[in-house]
Amino acid sequence: MSTTVLPSPPPNAPPRVPFFRREIDRLFDRLMMYDGKAEIIDGRIVIMSPAGAWHNLVSTEIAFALREYARRVKKGRAITDNATFRVDLPHRESFSPDAAYHIGPMAKLGPYLGAPVFAVEVRSPGESGPRWEKILADKREDYFACGTQVVWDVDLQSNDVVRVYRASKPDEPTIYRPGDVAEAEPAVPGWTMSVNDLLPEDWSPDATE
Repeated sequence: MSTTVLPSPPPNAPPRVPFFRREIDRLFDRLMMYDGKAEIIDGRIVIMSPAGAWHNLVSTEIAFALREYARRVKKGRAITDNATFRVDLPHRESFSPDAAYHIGPMAKLGPYLGAPVFAVEVRSPGESGPRWEKILADKREDYFACGTQVVWDVDLQSNDVVRVYRASKPDEPTIYRPGDVAEAEPAVPGWTMSVNDLLPEDWSPDATE
């Protein structure tokens, strides 16, 4: 992944001195004009890989199911892939989940303000092994620090297709496999989705996108 680097904040300065805040605001202006998926991490625009076919289909199915739920309960919004959520951590200023459910204010022309209550991260090919488990765990920790209640880790190359992590028990995921019905309690009360609805017709746990 490629990055656009900002100057670091002055040595020993508080995390959000006015100088650095102005630079972050300018970086968001550039991010919102970027035609692609990216997040702001450590003062850099981090470009994310384009989604493969399966990846895209899964994130779309989840977003559509969330949209039906939001319309039914008349609360919140279903967010599709490539949206930007602006947050305020010392090392991270934005998220761009693959799908999400958000109950905050409407974004209008800028990014959504604050993290979604429910976020979905669909793994791309190669995102496995100890290094990636650490990367994904760190990102979930960031989500929870910003107020996200539930994060789905969707892995189409595993029989453990959906791992549901909750802020209340961040290290004890609930695992859903083919044939199961997954949920996102307490972030999306009463909402469920069949794991089979996420699986392409020719799915197998050792396939790639």
